[in-house]
Amino acid sequence: MLPIQYPKEEIYAERKDDQDILYYKYIIFITLKRFPMERYDYLLKDERYLSHVEKINKYEKDRIFCHHDMSHFLDVARIAMIINLSENYDIPKDIIYAAALLHDIGRDEQYENGTPHELASADIALKILSDSSYSGEEVQLIIKAIRDHRKDPECDNRDLSDLIYRADKLSRPCFFCPAKEECNWPDNKMNHILKY
Repeated sequence: MLPIQYPKEEIYAERKDDQDILYYKYIIFITLKRFPMERYDYLLKDERYLSHVEKINKYEKDRIFCHHDMSHFLDVARIAMIINLSENYDIPKDIIYAAALLHDIGRDEQYENGTPHELASADIALKILSDSSYSGEEVQLIIKAIRDHRKDPECDNRDLSDLIYRADKLSRPCFFCPAKEECNWPDNKMNHILKY
């Protein structure tokens, strides 16, 4: 018997071989039950998600402008959380992180076939989120924010779409970008100061 240490208790599991898949599934099950992941954390392990991230990284390997990689996704999530908390949007963290982690996931399809990435991202996100623990209403909210993340909000909706739009734009360090002069972003949209 092998002792497995968990906070405040010891669990014993029999195993015949270190490679025993059932043993590892049991360990994962017990661990997740004891220490549940955030709902968005499964994205980081989803093969479809990881495949798109890898393709985007390959397409943007020599890109001199802003990249659409994990750093960008997390910047958008964290900036959105700062705005959410400081301006009392009252949107749950797991909804914000799911939208931010998925908002540019269709970039590879834009490079491959010209599909606008906000539409490709919404389609990919719908497939991935359909297998998640997010409710149908939450999925629709996330998909709308992904689809709208490039549209300048027409009014002050103070919803997830507005939050992801703002965080996406504020995530760009234009003030420190070596490709600033070649960038096609209009000067009035560039971030000339560090806000978040």
